[in-house]
Amino acid sequence: MILSIESSCDDSSLALTRIIDKKLIYHIKISQDEEHSTYGGIVPEIASRLHAKRLPEILKKLKMFLNNDLSLIKAVAVTTRPGLSVTLIEGLMMAKALCLGLQIPLICVNHLKGHIYSLCISKDFAADSAKDSSKNAPPPLLESHTESLLESRQNKQDSLGVLLVSGGHTQILQINDFHHISIIAQSLDDSFGESFDKVAKHLNLGYPGGPQVERYAKICEINQYKPYEFPIPLLHNKKLEFSFSGLKNAVRLAIQDIQKPLTLQDTSRICAGFQNAACEHILRKTRLFFQHFDGKYFAIVGGASANIYLRERMSELCNEFDKKLYLADLEFCSDNAAMIGRVGVEHYLRDEFTPLLEAQIAPKSLKGDFVESATF
Repeated sequence: MILSIESSCDDSSLALTRIIDKKLIYHIKISQDEEHSTYGGIVPEIASRLHAKRLPEILKKLKMFLNNDLSLIKAVAVTTRPGLSVTLIEGLMMAKALCLGLQIPLICVNHLKGHIYSLCISKDFAADSAKDSSKNAPPPLLESHTESLLESRQNKQDSLGVLLVSGGHTQILQINDFHHISIIAQSLDDSFGESFDKVAKHLNLGYPGGPQVERYAKICEINQYKPYEFPIPLLHNKKLEFSFSGLKNAVRLAIQDIQKPLTLQDTSRICAGFQNAACEHILRKTRLFFQHFDGKYFAIVGGASANIYLRERMSELCNEFDKKLYLADLEFCSDNAAMIGRVGVEHYLRDEFTPLLEAQIAPKSLKGDFVESATF
């Protein structure tokens, strides 16, 4: 088994993934939403202290699951980049201690690759036995029980396009195999998820902001209010890039112009208008990508991919371009150790380990994590 650790931001998580069939057999996660909600966003120092407290607590639970027998653990996979330095270090220190104590190798994992592999998490939990796994079976490139990622994809139609939307990133990636992942487009400023959090903060809706903004946008729809009209970012820009800072500022100015206090109707109209504009921006840029992308498969991953409105609109776009859309289970959209363990298995099968003295954290991805972007 691979023991995996995730502490890149505000979620403390551990998991066990079986190597032979790549199945998740244990997963535990503690969120810090309540502790950060007062501040309307992540406070790194608080997040770090909470990881230092909670990671050992959930390790005890994992050991109980194994009856204190850790002999089946063959390696430890840990998120080392990208993320908050003060939280990444907590996970890495635990990983190094476990590797030293158990005399097993260390696997350093890129958090973004973890989000990609959230599509491939196959669970060995009894509660999931009733699920029809065929409905969301991964594309051939990412099948959990094949070695397709080990091989170079000669056929362009086998490539997978991925929209990664989270609190820290907004990217379109193209995946040809495990070691050939290209970043095609990314945000020039704020991320998709971050902009939701900031709009929620302006409206005093609490943290995390994504679910709150989505909830109020749904109230606007149910009550048939007219959403605010906000400008679509980079509307006339034909480059494959994203930007959300201007939209976020437009929302701030709209809130200032409304007579206080804001009514439920005001808040819901603003949330709906913002969500419409932010998702339309994503869709327009993805449409531009599809005009040059020959692959048959497309996926949405990351914490903000749980947004139902985005999923529905993206499904319509994929149908228009005859792309097969794949989505991660909602429970694995946000940061979690299960996805880190899934990537860890791929590294383990390739004998890709990091000496303990060389293992370091990094706030951003390293140069060799992704190949040079394709030209669009």
